[in-house]
Amino acid sequence: QVQLAESGGGLVQPGGSLRLSCAASGSIFSVLHMGWYRQAPGKQRDLVASISSGGRTNYADSVKGRFTISRDFAKNTVTLQMNNLKPEDTAVYYCNGNRPGFPTYWGQGTQVTVSS
Repeated sequence: QVQLAESGGGLVQPGGSLRLSCAASGSIFSVLHMGWYRQAPGKQRDLVASISSGGRTNYADSVKGRFTISRDFAKNTVTLQMNNLKPEDTAVYYCNGNRPGFPTYWGQGTQVTVSS
């Protein structure tokens, strides 16, 4: 069983930065593919960025060049560094862990609001 806990959300002005962290419990973190999703009010939950168990990264077009995902196997954490934030980045951000043959794991979400 894996539990995911996000932190680091908040209110930031356009052009600002935030750093989201996801702490994972459990012994299978190293084999999970990890991702950050976001969901704005009235919209579906969409993938923002992912990082495989081997370290390969993938980003939504809307965040390329602004967001960076990374993982620390020693600390069982996944981090999303968000720079040059825009109002359209406002959403609840969720940490996700997945791998074929395993359950899909979700955190409880953290609110990111970009507003002046």
